Order: sequence, then structure tokens, then C-alpha cells
Amino acid sequence: MATSIESLLFEISNIEEPVEELETLKTVIFSIPLSALGDTVSGLKFEVIYSLLNGNNKEQIELCVDILGRILLALSPVHLAQNCRMELQAGLKHPDDAVKILSLTQVCRIVENHESVMDIWNDQDILREVIHCIAAEKISVAKEAMQVLSTLSHSKAGLNALLRSDLLKDLKDVMAASDIVRYRVYELMVDVSSVSPVSLNYCVSSTFISKLLDELTGDDVLLRATAIEMVTTLSRTQHGRQYLVQEGIADKISNMIIGAESDPYYSFYLPGLVKFFGNLAIMESPQQVCETYPAFQNKVLEMVLDSDPIMTGVGLDTLGILGSAVEGKQVLQKMGEKFNAVLKRMSQLVCSGAIELRARCLEAISLLITLQAEQQTEDLLVLTECWFSRLSNQPMEMIRNISTQPFPELHCSALRIFIAIAPQPWGQRLMIGTPGFMEFVVDRSASLTKEAKDAKFELVGALVSSSTAAEVLGSQHYLRLRSYLREGAYHVTSVSTVTTEGAD
Repeated sequence: MATSIESLLFEISNIEEPVEELETLKTVIFSIPLSALGDTVSGLKFEVIYSLLNGNNKEQIELCVDILGRILLALSPVHLAQNCRMELQAGLKHPDDAVKILSLTQVCRIVENHESVMDIWNDQDILREVIHCIAAEKISVAKEAMQVLSTLSHSKAGLNALLRSDLLKDLKDVMAASDIVRYRVYELMVDVSSVSPVSLNYCVSSTFISKLLDELTGDDVLLRATAIEMVTTLSRTQHGRQYLVQEGIADKISNMIIGAESDPYYSFYLPGLVKFFGNLAIMESPQQVCETYPAFQNKVLEMVLDSDPIMTGVGLDTLGILGSAVEGKQVLQKMGEKFNAVLKRMSQLVCSGAIELRARCLEAISLLITLQAEQQTEDLLVLTECWFSRLSNQPMEMIRNISTQPFPELHCSALRIFIAIAPQPWGQRLMIGTPGFMEFVVDRSASLTKEAKDAKFELVGALVSSSTAAEVLGSQHYLRLRSYLREGAYHVTSVSTVTTEGAD
């Protein structure tokens, strides 16, 4: 096989536009299993294929990219690092995006391998070209380049190569290309910073993070919104949160929430500000976050009541995050009439409006009223029951009616509310006291999609696993639920048919 490939390469080298021969070579290359291809081609020279990348024939370039992509993938990263660096560097400078991506993909393989990455740490020529690819017009090229540099920075040697060498100037020069490119570099730095406290220190000392934080109060509201998203990403790590608190960024964002209403463009970035604190509440203590930054807590409730569906959606999602934790529930309960108004608004939202917003509202409600078995103190059970009862005069019927509507996302989201109340004794009492509800639970015909069947199965499982269900629901219903659980989520009841002699 190697002989036939070699002869094809020789033939290609003697033809000016060898498209047909390249197609034949591609067929041969792809007919060899990848596991065997490396040994087959490792001793061959492919300079002729690389040289054909420099032509203007688009079809020819595409064929060469396909052939080289298959061949290079079959070769080990160590082989590439030791034998193909010049070709890869030339590919990074190529005007065709497909060729750039081909080279970037292989460089990424090299930096992912602990043996071959050492050959790249000190190769500033290749790394410089990778950095310049961040400014590529095509986002897929830029993303691949950012992936290479992010992976490289997972080691101290890689961090030194990128941020403690002449390449730092290249990164800063590339940033100046445009707002879009500047924010790509910020995104890269946030990704690098998230790896460890050491990597964060590198990015801080190189001034990228401080520049990003300055963007929070920039004049361009769209760029400000993007900066807020990136800062929120940084806050998802403990060391990132500690740094942001030390720098007073959480206080700054709280003040931005307070001053947002005086800004006519606040709707562009306010959701990002709220998401920032919502993320802090997940990672830290909801009670501490709400008490330290009351502007955030008040704004979440205001957003749920807002007429703007974007604001409402973010408010609902954040409310669900806060209310998913016990201490978050307690914080919301202390808000008294303000929170009661929010519950009333939520009861209206689940019954009308856009399907997506209704589903998000149902998800938020399910999080608010969920209590794990170990959390079911008397006070908390009274609280969740009270919240559920405030949704409607007949909340069980309201949610069941929503679950029967022909929208899969509403059906599953409504079932999640029943799953939330199923382990709680008051929820079980409502279920057994609602006519036809237990029949609805075991009715498999109402759930047609896989997601719906899984949700119904989870509901049955939540009831069966509850220590109070057998007593509250009664043995007959409890045994039917256990039978449903035993049969599985996708059980189909067989229907017997009788053929009558002489019938058509």
C-alpha cells in the first residue's frame, strides 16, 4: 500500500493541476484504517501535497487539506512536533481558513501531549502565528487558536512561554486589532485564569484581568454586557471569586445594579449583573449574598414583575437558583408581601404567554418548593405548602391542566412540580385528595416523549421512596405505583386481540 501511495505522489508531482490524481490518493488514504495508516505513511515524503496548498485552485486545496488531515491524524504528536513544525507554521500563515484550522488542530494535538508539548514551549515562531490566528475573521479559526493557547497554559512552562516572554507583546498587539479581537483575548485570559490560582496570578500580573475589569464601566453598553459575562465566568472558581471580592468588584456590580435604572440602556447589561450574583449565590451562601448585597435580592423580584420577557426570564431563573437552597427559601420568606406579589405573578405567567417563559416559570416554582427528605422540618414543610397554595385556589388542577397541553416542554416542567411535592406529606395529601390524580400518575398514555416518560417515572419513584407515601396514599395506590416502577419507564401494556372466524 505504501508503494501505491508513493507512486501516486510521484505522479502528482509531475502534473500541474492533479485534481483527479489527488482524488485517487484521497480514496487510497481513507481506505486504510487509521490504526495502520501511521506506519504506512511515516516514512513517506508529502512535500508535494504541502506545495499544492499554495495554488489558487480551491478544489485542489480542499483535497490536500482532506488528505493531510487524515495523514497527520495518523501520526503521533511527537512525530509531528519533531518532523512537521515548519509545515505547520506555514499552514498557520496560509490565507485559506481550512488550512489554518488543519495546522491549528495538529498544534493542539501537540500541546495536549505531555511528551510533545516540550517542543512547542520554546518555539516562539509557531506560538506567535497561533496568537495572530486569534484575530482571524472566521470565528472557528480564532476558537481553535484560543484552544491551543488555553491548553498550553495548563503548565507553568506554558504560562511562562505565553505570558512571561516576548509573546506577551504579540498578545497585546493582537488585542488592538478590534473590539471583537480584544474580547477574544479577554475570553482566553479568563479561561486561563480559571485553571488555578497560579494561572490567575499570571494573568493579573500581565494586566489582562485589570483591563477586563475596567471594561465593566466602559461607554459601550454591549461591550460592558460582554465584560460582565466574562467576569461571571471568572467567579465560578473559588480563587476567582476571592480575587473579585478583594478587588471590590462585587461591590462595584452591586452599585451598578442600584444605578442601572438611571441608564436608558440598562436592559442590555442588567441581566448580566444579576446573573453574576446568582452565580455567587450558587457557589457561596444565598443568605450571605442577599444580606451583603440587598440591591441584588430586590432586583430579582422586580425583574420577575417586569413586563419585559427578557428581564422576567432572568429574574425567574435567578429566583429558582436562590430558592433551591434552604437558606435561600428562608431569605425569600422574610421578604413578606414583596415575595407574595412575585408568587401571584408567577401563577399568572404559567397560565399564559410564551411557551419558553411559561416553562421557565414552572421550573422556578419546582425549585422553590423542593425539599429533600433531610430538609423536611415542620417549619419548611409549612413554608413550601404555603407557597404552593398561593399559586391558585386549586393549584393541583392548574398544574395538571398545564401538563395536558400539547407542548412537551410544558408537560415535563409541570411534572417537575409534582416531583417536587411528591416526597412531602402535604403534597401526597393533595394528590390523594384530588379526584383522578392517582390515575393520572399511572396513566402511561399521557406521556408520549422519552423526556415525558422519564419525568413520569421519576414522579412515581419519588412517591414510592417516600417514607410517608404508603400511609398517606393507601396500600392500593402504593402497590400500583410500585408495580409501575418495577415495569420501568417505557413499559407498554400488551393488548390481546381475538380473531373471529369468517371476519374480513
